[in-house]
Amino acid sequence: MALAADRPPLKARDYKSDIKPVWCPGCGDFAVLSAITKALAFLERPREEVAMITGIGCSSRIAAYTRVYGFHGVHGRALALAGGLKAARPDLTVLVAGGDGDGLSIGGNHFIHACRRNMDMTYIVMDNEVYGMTKGQASPTTDADWDRSKLTPRGTGIRPFNPAALALTAGATFIARGFTGDPNGLAKILVSAIEHRGFSFVQALSPCKTFRPEQMEWKKHVRGFAQPPTHIGALAAERLHADDGMSTGVIYQTDYPAFQPGGGEPGDPGQFEAEFRI
Repeated sequence: MALAADRPPLKARDYKSDIKPVWCPGCGDFAVLSAITKALAFLERPREEVAMITGIGCSSRIAAYTRVYGFHGVHGRALALAGGLKAARPDLTVLVAGGDGDGLSIGGNHFIHACRRNMDMTYIVMDNEVYGMTKGQASPTTDADWDRSKLTPRGTGIRPFNPAALALTAGATFIARGFTGDPNGLAKILVSAIEHRGFSFVQALSPCKTFRPEQMEWKKHVRGFAQPPTHIGALAAERLHADDGMSTGVIYQTDYPAFQPGGGEPGDPGQFEAEFRI
């Protein structure tokens, strides 16, 4: 750490890569990138001690836009990859990012078990209630009566997931919701999420201007939670089920031992390979 101590403090822009994002103008994901870099700068995390793991989708491109270790994985498998990395390198700050489709549809099983396992990582789901990269299909968080997709012209007829409630039920120990229209507020939430020892879930309401232009009205409805965070699961559940999904802030935080296989020491790749040698 002596090397890191000799360096000047990094600014948010130092955590951004030279690759220009290809998101649509007005996409909320720009604000998520800004919030992540601001949070890392505030925490003064050395870039070589941070890893960004993503799946597939518009939001998952964020791994290429950050100047930290990164891995752009396959659809729905970001948490599995991140879990393996955290098991081998518990010293790293592991961030995982994806969208509502990547994380709650094909990646749903990994999501609930990541919550249950409670490894020390932060999962950011950029929720725009649509599959944006594949041109606007309904996702697991799309309202049942949304009828603007050619695949579901009469709506899906299926109740949407409540991501925060799902995370609570599955066992996440830190749950929060932010809004990309308030990137500074989202950055503060991410600071708390990263500092939390355990699995942190952050739902980032991220409007899709291209396929869900009506979501630009979210800014009129978003407000902070009226109550402070709670460590009582039943109380958090009551608040979440009474909420319309537009309240933001830290919802739930509790202390529970973070899972770390192997006693929490960095793994030896050679020893790991030897265990599978026939």
